[in-house]
Amino acid sequence: MTRRETIMQGAAMYAAFYRKNPHIFAEQYLRIRLKLFQKILLLMMNICVNSVFIGSRGIGKTYLTALFCHIRCILYPATHICIASGTRGQSNNLLEKIWMEIRTASPASAAEINEKDSHFSGNNAIIVYKNGSIIEVVTAGDSARGHRAHILVLDEFRLIPREIIDTILRKFLTLRRMPLYADLTEEERRKEYGKEKNQMIFCSSAYFSDNWSYEKCLDTYKTMLVPGRRDFVCALPYELSIKEGLLDPDVVESEMLETSFSEIKHLMEYEAVFYNSSEGAFFDYNVVSKNRHIMYPMLPDALTAKLRVDKDLRIIPKVAGEKRIISVDIALMASTKYKNDATAIHITRLLPTKAGRYSVNLVYSTSSEGLRTEEQALQIRRLYEEYACDYIVLDAKNVGLSVYDCLSNDMVDPDSGEIFPALTCCNNDELAARCVSKTAPKAIWAIFGSTKFNSEAALLLREGFKSGRVRMLVNEYDGEDALKKLPGFEKLPEEDKMQFLMPYINTTLLINELVNLKHEESNGVIRVFEKSTMRKDRYSSLSYNYYVALQLENEMRRNNARNINMGDDDFFEYRAPKIMNGRR
Repeated sequence: MTRRETIMQGAAMYAAFYRKNPHIFAEQYLRIRLKLFQKILLLMMNICVNSVFIGSRGIGKTYLTALFCHIRCILYPATHICIASGTRGQSNNLLEKIWMEIRTASPASAAEINEKDSHFSGNNAIIVYKNGSIIEVVTAGDSARGHRAHILVLDEFRLIPREIIDTILRKFLTLRRMPLYADLTEEERRKEYGKEKNQMIFCSSAYFSDNWSYEKCLDTYKTMLVPGRRDFVCALPYELSIKEGLLDPDVVESEMLETSFSEIKHLMEYEAVFYNSSEGAFFDYNVVSKNRHIMYPMLPDALTAKLRVDKDLRIIPKVAGEKRIISVDIALMASTKYKNDATAIHITRLLPTKAGRYSVNLVYSTSSEGLRTEEQALQIRRLYEEYACDYIVLDAKNVGLSVYDCLSNDMVDPDSGEIFPALTCCNNDELAARCVSKTAPKAIWAIFGSTKFNSEAALLLREGFKSGRVRMLVNEYDGEDALKKLPGFEKLPEEDKMQFLMPYINTTLLINELVNLKHEESNGVIRVFEKSTMRKDRYSSLSYNYYVALQLENEMRRNNARNINMGDDDFFEYRAPKIMNGRR
């Protein structure tokens, strides 16, 4: 055996060994130290045709996927990998991991890359290897048609519409890797062709269970159990990141202590769990979440002034027939002591439909804790004026009565000096008598909760979600993507960005309350109550709001019927009889 043959045989043996053990290749050749779970994932990604990796924040799913792509391109010459994501910037992150982290940390990695032909311009990001392999970024859309690949990586695949994957991206995998083996005949090449299966890798954080990504995980799990199939799915929570030293536990703890902490968001982003309502919940998550259609909230002028937008986020004038309601569930104690007490405020637009009903659109939500009576009344009065609301729906029992008394007197805004005239109750004469002004507008709708009323309000709200008549803001992830498209948003300080996101987050917290509510039935009456340590103030405020919306709808329909004023002759048309041959 010649020296060349000995070298080639050794190279072939090492190549075969490393192809079977990519984690050993990473440590021995690239000099990259790996955690045990990273070794397992690299191995599974390498041997499986379909891999689904649901990772928590801090687990390093983008880095690990980038490392896998890098190893494949080195060990399998002329490999073509395409990366797609919900946004092109997200796709570029994977290439940046290879270029900025893996290449700089490993001299062997740098030696494999053709730096001259690699570039990262916005619409043409690509890494070229000296052995003919390529990793490129493609847009998840129609413009990607015509690309071909041996491996397709879908980063944050939950953000990519399923039809785009099925009709465009999956079609990339019609190309098979076939290196130019110098010593093989054409017939031998044909035998080799197709031995390697093309692969798809799905990476993402967890999401809502009504998203198609959850079905993908379930389908892959079922297929994984079939003998002989090469499919793999796993979900790794944040506890593993902390154990392996990849995530600082103090960071997680500080986020959980923030006032804007969302249990749902934490469940999805940190615990790698797809969110759904608990079994037997009074409000079903899938039913409620399907009503999230509104892309932008209507925000106070003081906030939108920071962005200088002309539309989208601003408070717009009313359309013909529109009503606006601000509803409040009052609490005076701070939640540091009473964990289920907070004041929840919802503002809805009641838009008339062709069927003579109202579509109830929740366009703004906020909450506060620990404010004094006068401060809460002033906050409500300001929002009432700024949003040109028609009614304030107020829980007038207990502490709510004190807030009503403040609203039924003239109020002075200490910041602007503006005088807000008194408002009075429109549905209760005893409360109306407490108002100091006899000419005050009847704008306060007092709610006196009772077992029967609470049951009726709960059932009506549930039916409102089922019929699609209650519309809410999209989730905070889609909301953030929409806000990023607005000029100037990315330049705002982080605290200002959070203020723009809070209506989305408050809507998610509302849904969290709804789907976690317990209920019991007795003699046809429903009692809805919260779990221990949970809240229901947002739910209560919305149930009041929707109840009043239906009362206004009934009034509108009665008025429409009265305005018709049809007589008997308007209902029937008469035709003069024809007389033929003396007969009628």
